[in-house]
Amino acid sequence: MAAFDYTGVVPILATPFNDDESLDLESLTRLIQFNAQAGVAGVTVLGLLGESNRLTDEDRERLITTSVKAAKGLPVIVGTSHTGTEATIALSKHAIELGATAVMITPSQQPVPGDKAVHDYFQRIAAKLGAPIVLQDHPAISQVHMPVDLILRLVKEVPLIACIKAEAVPSPQKIGALKKGMERKVSVLTGLGALYGLFDLERGSDGFNTGFAFPEVLLVMVKQFAAGDLNGARRTFTKYLPLIVFEQQPGLAIRKEILRLRGLLTSNPRAASGRDD
Repeated sequence: MAAFDYTGVVPILATPFNDDESLDLESLTRLIQFNAQAGVAGVTVLGLLGESNRLTDEDRERLITTSVKAAKGLPVIVGTSHTGTEATIALSKHAIELGATAVMITPSQQPVPGDKAVHDYFQRIAAKLGAPIVLQDHPAISQVHMPVDLILRLVKEVPLIACIKAEAVPSPQKIGALKKGMERKVSVLTGLGALYGLFDLERGSDGFNTGFAFPEVLLVMVKQFAAGDLNGARRTFTKYLPLIVFEQQPGLAIRKEILRLRGLLTSNPRAASGRDD
């Protein structure tokens, strides 16, 4: 596999389920093949959209194994965050053993919160892992706020951190500060469903690592921006912004229903049951 520079569009994939809520690996394979054909740089599984909290250890293994096989060399990033540091290390090692290119980790809440606790968390993981890490900064979900200077220190002192997934709002300002302050340059990818995508690109984002159901749109934006066609990128963003906002409604049922309507998922049990818990 060629070296991965963590730029471009790396979609966060939904985890497909059958109507009985068992894993739908056929739909997962179809979803990955669709994204590969669209031209994405890689895919991420078991992110926040991946509903990893619903999966058994056996399910996780089957999902990762299927994803790596379906990707056919396309980089696969696996979310391995856990409330326990040793559990995160174990999940990360297992993902790499199964063929993952990198792992995505967001810090967990600590009994005594603070920058030192977050720094130690990543240092301990990196010391035992030996594989690239995507650091996810998403305080709205993790309840862990990482200031810019802490992230810059982590990038400097933890060489395994290969990418930052920027999801702390206001994201454009933070992305700009991170890009400006880095001594060791790593990629910064935009999340949050691409809600602030244009503004993040303007501040230096290297692309998207998010779950928007139309990766083709994000690919066009990245291409336009890279070519210096700022007006074109703005037109693309403005055209699809209502759909981006629509997808931002709480829960996963809407995005998964769009994927089903696109023929990528066979079913969407959450929408059918009226539950998104």
